Amino acid sequence: MRTRFNAALLLLLLGSAWLLSATEAARAHPHVWVAARSQVVFGPDGKIVGLRQAWEFDEMYSAFAVQGLGKDGKPPTREELAPLAKTNVESLAEFDYFTFAKQGGAKLKFKPPVEATLEADDRKIVTFRFFLPLETPVSAKKPFSFQVYDPTYYVSFGFEKKDPVTLAKAPEGCSVSALEPKPLAAEDNKQLTEAFFQNFSPGADFGVKLATRIIVACP
Repeated sequence: MRTRFNAALLLLLLGSAWLLSATEAARAHPHVWVAARSQVVFGPDGKIVGLRQAWEFDEMYSAFAVQGLGKDGKPPTREELAPLAKTNVESLAEFDYFTFAKQGGAKLKFKPPVEATLEADDRKIVTFRFFLPLETPVSAKKPFSFQVYDPTYYVSFGFEKKDPVTLAKAPEGCSVSALEPKPLAAEDNKQLTEAFFQNFSPGADFGVKLATRIIVACP
């Protein structure tokens, strides 16, 4: 089940000792915050070939991720974090990499990520970067949309305010826009509050209600 998966997945995701903080995690919902940036990548023929993702994790979660890594107080290198990047790719496959794309109402499939890396900056904040290729490239002459979210809202994804989504090698005239989610209804807010006391998850499809939809279109 999605609810059960999160506890196990987050242990793998960045290899942290998350379960050791279960008492603290139970005090709030969601439990992990991610600031996301996405780049929509076009091929030579003008079709969208995939998404380049960058996920910056919150300070507390990053601290667990880099625990025991690095030397002389310095953040760990990309090489030290490489095994964790590999674990991320493998463990997230079952869950569509928290990335959901559509065109013409049909769900689009992705291939496994490539170029996956984990990096820690001078503040030891961890960022997971990877390229997620579409199984079949698509033309953006018909609107292409995608969202980044955890359906159970255990992990909260939010796009960065500055340059959240960019286009790479896009044909002239292509544009990108963001459709923000509607405010939660009273019943949804109640459901979210109840998750605080129960299973830490307000429902298998709750995350989509809080997810920004990115729309790309070309003339």
